[in-house]
Amino acid sequence: MKELKQKLALLPDKPGCYLMKNGDGEVIYVGKAKVLKNRVRSYFTGSHDSKTQRLVSEIRDFEYIVTNSASEALLLECNLIKKHNPRYNVMLKDDKTYPYIKITNETHPRLEITRKVKRDGAKYFGPYVSAGAAQQTKKLLDKLYPLRKCKNIPNKVCLYYHLGQCLAPCEHDVDVADYDDMIQEITRFLNGGHDEIREQLHEKMMQASENLEFEKAKELRDQIRYIDSIREKQKITFNDHIDRDVFGYYADKGWMCIQVFHIRQGKLLERNVTIFPYYSDEKDDFLSYVTQFYHEQNLRPKEIYLPEGVDTEDLQDLLGVTVRVPKRGLKKQLVDMAIENAEIALEEKFKMMEQNEARTIQAIENLGKILGIQMPRRIEAFDNSNIQGVDPVSAMVVFIDGKPERSEYRKYKIKTVQGPDDYESMREVIRRRYTRVLRENLPLPDLVVVDGGKGQISAAIDVLENELGLYIPVCGLAKDEKHKTARLLIGDPPQEANLKRNSYEFYLLQRIQEEVHRFAITFHRKTRGKKMFQSELDDIPGVGPKRKRLLLKHFGSIKKMREATVDDYRQIGIGDKLAKQILKHLKKESNA
Repeated sequence: MKELKQKLALLPDKPGCYLMKNGDGEVIYVGKAKVLKNRVRSYFTGSHDSKTQRLVSEIRDFEYIVTNSASEALLLECNLIKKHNPRYNVMLKDDKTYPYIKITNETHPRLEITRKVKRDGAKYFGPYVSAGAAQQTKKLLDKLYPLRKCKNIPNKVCLYYHLGQCLAPCEHDVDVADYDDMIQEITRFLNGGHDEIREQLHEKMMQASENLEFEKAKELRDQIRYIDSIREKQKITFNDHIDRDVFGYYADKGWMCIQVFHIRQGKLLERNVTIFPYYSDEKDDFLSYVTQFYHEQNLRPKEIYLPEGVDTEDLQDLLGVTVRVPKRGLKKQLVDMAIENAEIALEEKFKMMEQNEARTIQAIENLGKILGIQMPRRIEAFDNSNIQGVDPVSAMVVFIDGKPERSEYRKYKIKTVQGPDDYESMREVIRRRYTRVLRENLPLPDLVVVDGGKGQISAAIDVLENELGLYIPVCGLAKDEKHKTARLLIGDPPQEANLKRNSYEFYLLQRIQEEVHRFAITFHRKTRGKKMFQSELDDIPGVGPKRKRLLLKHFGSIKKMREATVDDYRQIGIGDKLAKQILKHLKKESNA
């Protein structure tokens, strides 16, 4: 903490980005600031909500990068988040992109769904709220317009030609003018001009009905209904046919909801909604979201509308489009509507969270009654992981009031057990955990959950009661032949508890078991991976951590290092003498 205070005192009065790190040196949060000194210091002074306190409690170090302007900091923040994928940058870490419908720029064009917008001469339409919405629209257009469907042109006509959904350029010459006419109609449709298409479909439906082609008439009716559902979204229209995106946000209780209305050719076509917890100033995090929204992927409209109080100058410089804050009229009403929708969506989120929390608390109370113990507010769960006894590890997760408390998770490398002995591994980890709990006066759990059956439960109880003098309820979650959680066992000797598999109480225990299993497996893979890499290269003189990383990055595997020549090593700056040593060692290891 002393080093942190010293670094805080040296922060500059300049714009830039900061990277918060935990004890393992992992970047857990990336932020930007117009004045680095003020923003970074604010995390370590004053009061914060519990969510931000959790972030601050993990910070052990930080770095910062000074930029020339706030707009540079915006762009740098996007790139750093993509690079480090920080845990607390929740709204951006999934790198969410939206689907588009694309008319390819080819001699024989096609329609396709894509999430990447490139400068390839193609036409892009969107973004769509979901892939399902884009697929449904493309499916309708595929039936209406006989563009090429095959990605690679085949040698003979396919089924689409016989269905009248392809002009078969594989066998027939197609006039460019035919494609141009279709592309113009598709463009008109995707930009909101649905009336003409609807009228054509209605005429075809009536004709099919008169011809007693009821299946065809039904299909045409469904297509008309889909067009009507799209038109229903287009009650707001502009006469100037300008593409616009309208943003609104609402923040409360450390959460933010952002609504985006997409207006294309003057018509409101789609809206997107995103909800996430935020850890900085709400306006700054909103601005970060908007920047990330357009960074690399999304097509930029001609105009972007934002709510009052947001600094538009930096964003306009960065994106190269007009960014406005409307003051009156329909445009202001649109922003207000986006804000109102964001508030409603966030309130719904809170109600769902409250319902889930109340349901979880009730499940914990019921679980205590079923097990004949007090309400188990603090649950500690254990799982072992190994492959035929190799590199055995164990892991513990903590759930408090039904929620994972990740800062209290613990990993253990098994030290005293040889071979695949799950019972003795459980004894060791229970002994180590609760010896430390007693020594450091840490909180005791209300319930211990072990992954396994009677043997694991008996091993845990024996250590707790006979060695440590602790009388903590222990239960076990036994799996069936399909490796799914099947039974809850408790007591000594263990007996099956009367717990229905479709109950919320069972679901809660299942979540806990899946979480500890995931944590144990992840730790085991890392441990095993490190050992495999170390065992091959660590004993070679002259090969340190940097050279190991260089070798693995260049060759990709130990096998390829072994098969390489001295010349191959020379390409990455490793001399002949050391290269021969590495090859000799690796070939010796493979023959051992």
